[in-house]
Amino acid sequence: MSTLTHFNAKGEAHMVDVGDKSVTHRVAVAEGHITMEPETLALIRSGTHKKGDVLGIARVAGIMASKKTSELVPLCHPISLTHVEVELSTADSPPSVHCRVTAETRGQTGVEMEALTAVQVALLTVYDMCKAVDRFMTMGGVRLVHKSGGKSGTWDLKGSG
Repeated sequence: MSTLTHFNAKGEAHMVDVGDKSVTHRVAVAEGHITMEPETLALIRSGTHKKGDVLGIARVAGIMASKKTSELVPLCHPISLTHVEVELSTADSPPSVHCRVTAETRGQTGVEMEALTAVQVALLTVYDMCKAVDRFMTMGGVRLVHKSGGKSGTWDLKGSG
């Protein structure tokens, strides 16, 4: 297992120096879901929620969050994203919304944190918009499923996709 890179020799937190890393095309894919009551899912699918288009607003919230990641995660580098796609889909069993985010950049550090942040905030937005009708919603399964680019190459979570 690798050592933790966000600590210096004294054990103090610091931002990792990526200045000597090569600029490469980097991609990260993350996913997660929020489960809910069947009636809540029906409300989301119908598009008649009084707060508006739940999935559309969650999609935009995820994109916005990916761009703010370095402001939310203390040791995360601010990076220039070249592409962010937030995919939201629904499922009946269990009643849920699934979120999958692909983030890309050409840079010296990866975009895993941006993809993971986008998933979390998109799901949190679904919760926020629906909490008045369903307090039993549960978010879970947030994880990285793919990364590519950089010195470590490509990594895929087995069984994802």
